[in-house]
Amino acid sequence: MDLFNGVISITGIGFLMFVVFIVTALGYLLGRITIKGVSLGTAGVFIVALLFGALVFTVDGTNLVTSVFGAENTPVAKSNFKIIENLGLIMFVTSVGFIAGPNFFSNLKKNFKSYAALSLIIIILGGLTTVFCIKVLGCGTEMAVGLLSGALTSTPAFSAAKDTINTLYEGNADKIQELEDIVTVGHGIAYLFGVVGVVLFVQIIPKILKANLDEERAKIASVDTGANKNEGKKLFNVDNFGLAAFAIAVVIGMFIGGIKIPMGKSSFSLGTTGGCLLASLVVAHFGHFGPINMKPEKKMLELFREFGLMAFLIGAGIPGGASFVNYFQAEYFLYGMLMTLVPMIVGFIIAKFVIKLPLFNNLGGITGGMTSTPALGTLINVAKTDDVASAYAAAYPIALIAVVLVSQFIIMFC
Repeated sequence: MDLFNGVISITGIGFLMFVVFIVTALGYLLGRITIKGVSLGTAGVFIVALLFGALVFTVDGTNLVTSVFGAENTPVAKSNFKIIENLGLIMFVTSVGFIAGPNFFSNLKKNFKSYAALSLIIIILGGLTTVFCIKVLGCGTEMAVGLLSGALTSTPAFSAAKDTINTLYEGNADKIQELEDIVTVGHGIAYLFGVVGVVLFVQIIPKILKANLDEERAKIASVDTGANKNEGKKLFNVDNFGLAAFAIAVVIGMFIGGIKIPMGKSSFSLGTTGGCLLASLVVAHFGHFGPINMKPEKKMLELFREFGLMAFLIGAGIPGGASFVNYFQAEYFLYGMLMTLVPMIVGFIIAKFVIKLPLFNNLGGITGGMTSTPALGTLINVAKTDDVASAYAAAYPIALIAVVLVSQFIIMFC
């Protein structure tokens, strides 16, 4: 990128960092705009990333090429943004696991059936809405499954759909590539509302219900977490902030996430997201390995959680924005909205009136059932307590497995 007739030149990794930080600054400014008490928050970064990708970048094979920064286009590999996305996701979910861990198992023991039921209701409703779009509205199967994975912001469902296509059309490379591209386009089209819709929902619902937030916080914090069983023990700190403990949990989580379980014609794995979440929950629950302290500093975890969410949204948003304008069709966007709204709204109503979960348990379960990482970050800010992360973490694994199975089922039978 050359500015002012070449007086300023930013290329290579420097240009990539320039993009990341300008999107960050503009995104947080957008996220601060509040209308009747509702704001985008960190999701503002995602909106700016999408716009930046749509207006500044064009897609050229494996590269994203700038189109407005002067005479010389600057190619940036898509893999660079994928690295940023994955690093952000790892930082976010691992931080969430460490923060939720001390409360998680007590909360799970008390409410497991409720969270499991809520997760399954959400995913089944999403699947039925997808089948409706295929059978009644005439949407193609591969496009519809891509829309479902985007509507639920579910990377595992997205990957599972492509894996199933590979299995069904093994040996027909051209057909596989064509159908995988359709799934990818559907995912990208629905992802925008999949993120923003749930982020706005968790802010609007407490206002519609005129909820007393102090009372709701007390309800979700009333789970018996027990006394810290490590108090009084002299533990060894590897470093002052707990970075080593954080890194160990990530390494363990990546090993767990890489385990593949055969399921019919395909296979299932927790992936990096599920593996790191599970590992950090367990490590945080026990708090130490022998004499080694495995509890990172709370302030560091909060910083990593926010930074990770920001990086994840930028890494996903810019490439998504570059492809979005090429493939966008209004009807597909509307189908994706249906796949987000129907399971979210109906799931919330059932959780409130049938399962009878308190508000923040309900919304935390909704963010987990919708596998919505950005919405959890917003809900923590709305609730002003990290305890909602326990509800997310309890609902998330059930939803993760269910959405993968539903996506595979639709690809194979619809």
